Amino acid sequence: MNRMKADNMKHTLNDYSEFYQTLEFPKMVVLSLTYVCNAQCPGCPYTISSIREQYKDYNFIADDLFRKIADECAEYHSYIRFTGGGEPMLHPHAVELMEYAKSKGAKIGLITNGSMFNEENARRILEAQVDMVEFSVDACDNENYSRVRKGLDFNHLLRNVEMMVRLRNELGSSTRIIASAINQEGINLNAVEAFWKERVDYVQLRKFLTWGFGDTSKSGDPIAYLPKEQKVPCPWLFERLNVDSKGKVTLCGYDIPFKYDYGDVTKDSIKNIWHNDKFETIRKLHLSGDRDKIDICKTCTDGQYRTWTYNYFKLVENAEKNRKVSD
Repeated sequence: MNRMKADNMKHTLNDYSEFYQTLEFPKMVVLSLTYVCNAQCPGCPYTISSIREQYKDYNFIADDLFRKIADECAEYHSYIRFTGGGEPMLHPHAVELMEYAKSKGAKIGLITNGSMFNEENARRILEAQVDMVEFSVDACDNENYSRVRKGLDFNHLLRNVEMMVRLRNELGSSTRIIASAINQEGINLNAVEAFWKERVDYVQLRKFLTWGFGDTSKSGDPIAYLPKEQKVPCPWLFERLNVDSKGKVTLCGYDIPFKYDYGDVTKDSIKNIWHNDKFETIRKLHLSGDRDKIDICKTCTDGQYRTWTYNYFKLVENAEKNRKVSD
């Protein structure tokens, strides 16, 4: 799906009443696996803030905490999304953690800058049948890449993407491989899409998000998916849970400093937290059109770019349909 189609499609639903009965368990746990990064991307909220400083004693999620999360997600075959305030592959046990989660029955989505792969770890990830590897590319040439993905090397990325696809096909792995690009100032998104769609299963074109820290003027496409005046509920509250490296839970990904406390998976189960009074109250306020009564939601600059019809799970479907076979 190209940018024009994504902007023109319907991103709302006719009836949200079914969401009064929340899913038994989140479809996805968005996990901050690490707060260490080897890049200095100028649009990254962690680059332009002091958030990483507050996690200096929790740079990596502990293995035992991860296994607890993985065991719970496995029971419901939910996704664990390896992401956070840094590059997930810098976690010293990243591959082992993916292998553990998959062996238990959880699904894994890895979002990566692609810099840390070699034949050995790529092969292990593919043999574990990790569900999707998403390369954050953001450009299709060295000049622009060195600007928007500062500290990384474009040719190294390209070699690693091509290696991953080649190994995937040789091994007959079920892993989907996609590229994602942010629609930001100075980037020709059509060129980026054309370049990467020849190399991966699918290309995701992302809106520019500020996460409460960035500059909205850097966006290459500010057209909203969910106009605020329509008071459309936010879909993230009904599909995903965000957990940091300490095990703390927040309302949604917009709260990247984890300022708000909605639970602690070191002390309670994900299922209990998902259904606690705080979350249920927030969901009801969204469904009744009263999101402005919630401090973080009334000031959110990114909620307008969320969609009920084109989410991560749709990307998985699209990637599967367009699986790239090496020449």
